[in-house]
Amino acid sequence: MPIYGQIQSFDVTNILIVVVRYFGGIKLGVGGLINAYKTTAQLALEASQIIEKTINIDYLITFDYKNMNKVMRVIKERNLNITNQKLELDCQITISVRKKESEAVFEKFNHLFEIQIKQI
Repeated sequence: MPIYGQIQSFDVTNILIVVVRYFGGIKLGVGGLINAYKTTAQLALEASQIIEKTINIDYLITFDYKNMNKVMRVIKERNLNITNQKLELDCQITISVRKKESEAVFEKFNHLFEIQIKQI
């Protein structure tokens, strides 16, 4: 459990740590092996770049150009990420929303008049 303990202390998930130990002729014993694996995992985690990833849901918002202000106001208020947009007489904007906020964002756009939203 020394490697798992280091993963817990760094508070990371969805990670894989592989430690390969070549026997060099010296028997370390149980305590020595635990310390070697723990130290190796700790050094690997300290040297690595930890990237936070979120689970996102993409939505396609379709609306007339006259409703641009309504849509952009919601996008700005909620600090949403626009991943694609086509702005013509009939506009389409694709947004990426964190999963935990997706229901609230969907309902907000769904209640706006003349604006369609669908999950893609």
